[in-house]
Amino acid sequence: MRLHHIALICSNYATSKDFYTRILGLTVLAEHYRAERQSYKLDLGIGSHYVLELFSFPDPPPRPSRPEACGLRHLAFAVDDVAAQRERLTALGVACENIRTDEYTGKTFFFFPDPDGLPIEFYQE
Repeated sequence: MRLHHIALICSNYATSKDFYTRILGLTVLAEHYRAERQSYKLDLGIGSHYVLELFSFPDPPPRPSRPEACGLRHLAFAVDDVAAQRERLTALGVACENIRTDEYTGKTFFFFPDPDGLPIEFYQE
C-alpha cells in the first residue's frame, strides 16, 4: 500500500534527536523511554505524516557506510530548493557534499551525514 516508516538506531540519542528535529526540521509525534530496554523510541514526522522511528540502545555496533556497504544506502528527502537547503545546513555546521545533477532526471541533489554517518540526501522536488 505504502511505506509506513523507516527505523534507525542511533549511538547518541540527544545528538540524533537534535539533528533530526532542529537541523532537519522533523516533528516529534511521540517519545517514549522504555526502562526495561534502556531505550528511547522517538516517532518523527514531516508535519504530522509519520516517517521515521529513532531508537537508542546501549552500545549498538557501528554501521558500515563507506565504501558502499550492503543494507540501507541512504535516506532521501524531497525539498523545494536544494541550493537553499545546502546553504542552511552548511551555516548550521553540517558538512555537505557538492550539489550534483541526477543524470536520468536532471534534478539536483546533495548528500550529508547524520550524526552516525548515515548518508542523507536532499533531492529537488
